[in-house]
Amino acid sequence: MTSKTAKALTNAEKQQRYRERQKQSGKKELRGYLTQEALSCYQEIQQKTEWTDSVLLSNAIRLMYAAHKCGQVGILNSWLTEHKR
Repeated sequence: MTSKTAKALTNAEKQQRYRERQKQSGKKELRGYLTQEALSCYQEIQQKTEWTDSVLLSNAIRLMYAAHKCGQVGILNSWLTEHKR
């Protein structure tokens, strides 16, 4: 009976391996800070949909792109301003 001892990975190493696997699968990590208005919108959407941060961000970017392609960004931005969102 032979006993091989493998070096345990640190949390940082595990995170790095996870990020590398995500990159290899074609995903990109985005980071940023939310304004108070955006944070309240985020919380409301997250509660109603129960989406993860990744799903919520992906859908938000896709919807923003669709609004851009349909020429609706100005209308949506006006609505957000009028409703203090």
